[in-house]
Amino acid sequence: MQQTFTKSERLCSKKILGELFKKGSASVQTFYLFPFRVLYLSAPAPPDAPPPLPAIVITVPKRGFKRAVDRNLIRRRVREAYRLNKALLSSRADWFSPAPGQARPTAIAFLYTAKQIISFEEIEKGMKLVLPKVVSR
Repeated sequence: MQQTFTKSERLCSKKILGELFKKGSASVQTFYLFPFRVLYLSAPAPPDAPPPLPAIVITVPKRGFKRAVDRNLIRRRVREAYRLNKALLSSRADWFSPAPGQARPTAIAFLYTAKQIISFEEIEKGMKLVLPKVVSR
């Protein structure tokens, strides 16, 4: 798998973003695993088409990090950790041959919840734990 992060992997649709962050939505699954709170939408897999990678969005709260340079640094670290480890999503056998009617994540939001800037190694460790959990739910 190529370790790229293309435009098609970025979540830009305002409609999907609105649905993802809608309070009390039944279609959105969520869990917390330090340093992220993860929200994701799932859709049934088409039977014949190869599975596309989900689109992602990364959010860092302005309340916790007042300076844009700090938010951008965290965003860059999270994006790089995802880029290097996104193969964990498609390496699972059930990603390519899911049970009939099983849904795959189509949109994922990573909300950074740590109170301070943490190292890339810690962010990557969290990402390695989060990605398999998204697929298995």
